[in-house]
Order: sequence, then C-alpha cells, then structure tokens
Amino acid sequence: MSVTNESIWAASPSTTRGQPTQLSSDAKGERLAYAANKSIFLRSIDDPAVAKQYTEHKVQTTVARFSPSGFYVASGDVAGLVRVWDCVGDGILKGEYSIINGRINDLAWDGDSQRIIAVGDGKQRYGHCITWDSGNTVGEIYGHTQQINSVAIRQQRPLRAATAGDDKKLVFYHGAPFKFNMGIGDKHSNYIYGVGFSPDGSTLASVGADRKIWLYDGKTGETKGQIGEGEHTGSIFGLSWSKDSKKFVTASADRTVKIWDVEAGKAAQSWTLGEEGAMAVRDQQVGVVWPPGRSDNLLISLSLSGDLNYLVEGTPKPRQVVQGHQKNITSMTQSVTGDKETLWTGSFEGRVCSWDVASGTAEEIEGDSHSGYIAGLAPTSEGAGRIYSVGWDDTIRSVDVAAKTYTGGTTKLTGQPKGIAAGDSTVLIGAAEAVEIFNDGKKTGEYKTKFAVTTVAAHGAIAAVGGEDGSVEICDVASSSLSSRTSIKASRNQISTICFSPDASLLAIGDLRGRVLVHKVTDGTLVTDRWTAHNARITSLAWNKAGSHVVSGSLDTNIFVWSLANPGDWLEVKNAHKEGVNGVAWIEDSAKIASAGADAAVKVWKVEGLK
Repeated sequence: MSVTNESIWAASPSTTRGQPTQLSSDAKGERLAYAANKSIFLRSIDDPAVAKQYTEHKVQTTVARFSPSGFYVASGDVAGLVRVWDCVGDGILKGEYSIINGRINDLAWDGDSQRIIAVGDGKQRYGHCITWDSGNTVGEIYGHTQQINSVAIRQQRPLRAATAGDDKKLVFYHGAPFKFNMGIGDKHSNYIYGVGFSPDGSTLASVGADRKIWLYDGKTGETKGQIGEGEHTGSIFGLSWSKDSKKFVTASADRTVKIWDVEAGKAAQSWTLGEEGAMAVRDQQVGVVWPPGRSDNLLISLSLSGDLNYLVEGTPKPRQVVQGHQKNITSMTQSVTGDKETLWTGSFEGRVCSWDVASGTAEEIEGDSHSGYIAGLAPTSEGAGRIYSVGWDDTIRSVDVAAKTYTGGTTKLTGQPKGIAAGDSTVLIGAAEAVEIFNDGKKTGEYKTKFAVTTVAAHGAIAAVGGEDGSVEICDVASSSLSSRTSIKASRNQISTICFSPDASLLAIGDLRGRVLVHKVTDGTLVTDRWTAHNARITSLAWNKAGSHVVSGSLDTNIFVWSLANPGDWLEVKNAHKEGVNGVAWIEDSAKIASAGADAAVKVWKVEGLK
C-alpha cells in the first residue's frame, strides 16, 4: 500500500497593491518561478497543472529567479534571507545567506550563474552582492537612501549592474566586483519599480510610478532618452525584454500590458485586461515576463488578483488565463455532473474556485462573492446543480454549477457559521446555539441543540451535529425541522468535523486533539477508536466510494488513510501542506485523493494497494 504525490495544482502568486511582483522564466521558456505565501512554485508554462513546490522558507517569500544555467533557483523572503537551491532534482539547498535585515524585493544572477545581487528594504543596507556557492562578497550595493525595488545585471562582459528604488534614483555599477559608478536621480519623478538590461547588453530600461519609461546605454549608463510618454495612465510595475533585444513589454496599474519597439520608440501592441468598474483594481497588472527560448511569442502578465494572463504577440485577447487561490484554502467539496468531476475550494480572501479534475485547471466563480473567509461549501444531493457557501461575512450564497457564477442573492445568517451541510434539498448551517435550516436559499426553520454547535454533516434525509462538549447528535431531516434520533458522547474534546459513509450506515468523527472515531448511525455504537496518529485538530474527513477507508486531514500538516477492516493499518503523507491540511476528498473513483491547505495549493495523491 502506498500514497504518492501525483501533481500539484499551484497557488497563484502573492501580490500586494502598489507593489511590483517578480515573475521569472527559465532559459528554455518552459517553467515559471514565483513566490506564493511561504512557498516558491516552479510551474510548467504549457501545462499549468504541473508544478513543483519549495517549502523551506520559514516566512513569507517575495521573489524567485532561475539561474541562466537553469540548474538553480535563488529565492528571497521578508526576513532578508536568500536561499539557493537545486531546481532540477529534489530542491537540495546549496546555500542560505542573510543579505539584509528586511524584505528582499528583487534578485539578479550574472550571465555566468556565479554571482547574485539581492536588494530590498534593509536597516543597515539596501542590497548586497555575493557568490552563489559560498556567499562571499563580490561588490557593494550603495548609492541609495531608500529601499531598492529592482536590480538587473548585464549578461555580457564588461559586467554592469543597475538598481532602482523609492528614492527615484537609478544607480549604475561596474563589475566585478561591483562598484558604484554613477547615480541618475533626475529622470524619474516618483518611485522606480523596474529595471532591465536587454539580452544583448546594449540597452537598459527603467519604469516607475511616474508612468515614464527611460532608456540608457547598457555599457556606459548614459541616458538615451524617454519613450511612450503619456501612454500608460497608471504606475508601471514591471518590464521584460524579448530575446532579440528589439522589444520589451511593460505591465501597468492602468490594466494594460504594452509591447514597445525600441528603435521606433513607440508601442507596437497593447492589451487591456478585465473590465471597467468596481472590480477594476483586481485587473491592475503588477508583473510581467517574456519567457526566452519559445517560438510562439508568448508573454505572461500577472494581475493583482493573482491571475496569470497568457498573451501572444499579434493576438488581441489572452490565449489563456490561469486562476487559483492566493490565500489559505479553508474549505473543499466536490460535485459530479455526468462523467465530469469537479472540486470546489473556498479560501481566506473569500474566493471560490472550481477545479476540473481531469485537467487540473481552476476557474474563479464570478458574481457577488463573500467578502472574507469561506467557512464551508456543500453541494445538494438532488440534481439542482447548486453549491452552497457560507462565510464569515455571516451570509449564505449559492453557486450555479453549470454557469460557475453566484446566483440568487445572499441571505444573512444569525451569526458566524460553524459549518454547512446539504441533504436532498435542505441545507443545514451550524450556528453557535442552533442549526439553521434553509430551502432554496430561504430559512425555513432552526433546531436548538443542548450544546454549542461546532460542525454539521448531512446525507440524504439524515444529519449529524457535532458539539463543543464532544457530543454528536444524529437527526432525521425534514424541510423545516430536525428530529433527534441518537445522541453519542463521542469524545472528551470538541468535535471538529464529521462525515457520513456512502451508505449512511457509519459516521466518522474528528476531534480537536487529532482523534478519528467511527460510530454506527443506527444506534451510535463505537466501531473503532484506534485512529489516533494525528496530533492536532482534524479539519476534514472523507470516505472512499466502497465505504472501506477514510482519509483525514489535519492542522498537523499530515494526511492519513485509515482502513476499517484493519484499524491498525494506515497510510501516511507527512507535511502534505505547509501549515495545515484544510480539505480532503476522494476523486477518480477513489483511486486518488485531492487535498487543499494553508499553502493555497491543491494536491493530488495516488493511492495504491488498499486492502
């Protein structure tokens, strides 16, 4: 028996309004590297459902850059650490260096893949230059009076480097070792967000919050002139050069991505992403990369919402938009329509996504979404094609499965929801002192419990309610009422999650201390209490199709697969999701398990040899 990771459906890049976000491509144009929460993701450009996750940073990551050789990635975080690791094999650490005592904003490799300059917002200094393998100093980064936002190194000899920051100054360095050559402080009138040398080393470009683009000589640093004045109407957050050095692309807060012809000095093409209106902020373009080594003229821009927009030169619309979660995934459920299997995930920022299990791609649900934490998702078992969601904005909303949009408005709850479950057509929501009962989005009744409610589950016309005192009550469901059938004193600890087996004969119960128990639904008798390997709150439980095995996810970051026939026999996935697993589900006829967690990623695990 074994559980092995089959694929990672990666989190979207972390973004911050008013700040550039760095994207990096490898030299072949096959993979994208970016920072997301405390992880770095290396993601296939052609198959976005294929990704690698690097989880060794202890704090929020900020930037990742492939070395020109393609063997290593350098990544930085908010604590000022830069880690260099192998990106071809298993992510083995090659070096860890403390650069500044503050956030790393950007990194650059030299053309030999030997030296790295890291810059950011430090207390004593704003950047440093080191050798990647030993961390030895190979130059001083000075000449700035405020944080540095961007750095670039010329890939040819003689080596040159440029940095730019909040002091509106571009500093030019000669190397190696890198030494201050000159500061250019009279060109930009606001923060400079991006600098980049052309691949042939002839030209340096800078962009910033003043919406200006300046060009300089790549070897001497002399100013060549300004292009495109007045064309961008928002801060320019990033630029990236084409491999032929004749063009570069910029990304701006005005929701546009523009390709610039250097020789002509004007825009060759422009895309406007998203729609005008209240949601326009989401479509601000905060990062861009023009992957080298490709023949299809593809470039990828990043929206503030985390969407990766695949833009092809010469075409007016994005070829593809890759979506996902930026924050902690807090709940997960699934639906099956015909032979199409879909996972639904809700996250801390109020976003709900549907994931096509066959392709591993996500689509964000449109419409009037929750304003924050999604506390639960539940599909109705009657073919109504609805998924219901509850959030910490104290509302219940419904999603049309076919249209993938919120529909039918919102209904206010009496308080913060503790969970949601759906039977045949009735939706149950756990409130602090009662279970609220809904039909077609309207409240039809409520059921008062003898204990504080912590979780609910339903299967057809039967429901279970878990409590703070370790009790579980099994009830019959009517359209406007619940009637108690059996009461179980399941645990000495708070019940955290419950789940009915496929035939509703058994109930799996998870508690705050990490125990998983199974009871009979008919009379509440205990079937097993031996599943005690977790050491933190059980967040999610799911039965396989045969009702023979249970998968559990926990805040301890681990996933366990338990056997009903052999309670002492289990499968374990350690550190499945950094900082906790929040959702588990069996997919593809119980041959695989999907999991979601605090790292904002969804992972698929292949299960073999179940007994």
